[in-house]
Amino acid sequence: MIPLCNDAVTIPCPACATPFLPVGKRRYCSDACRVAAHRRRHRADPLVEVLPAASAPRRPITVYECDGCGARALGEQRCEECRTFMRKIGVGGLSPCCGEPISVDELLHP
Repeated sequence: MIPLCNDAVTIPCPACATPFLPVGKRRYCSDACRVAAHRRRHRADPLVEVLPAASAPRRPITVYECDGCGARALGEQRCEECRTFMRKIGVGGLSPCCGEPISVDELLHP
């Protein structure tokens, strides 16, 4: 919490987190941080996560897992080993480190 009457205390800059000694009502450590924060607040194009359109097929980017053998596949609903249908895990892709199919939910919530 920022003290109201105690000017001798350093506070972190909201833009760059650098501690500084505020003078008067100054909230940012420099004019560059003040301008950068203003530009972030008034950005014309907000950052939006892009997902495939509802009309686009999601099967090629869906991860499936076999209940029998535990095998996973990307975009294939039938297990090659068991010859049964696999259950849907979620939207995902191939892991860059090992090349195994992994869902986005597993990456975000380990």
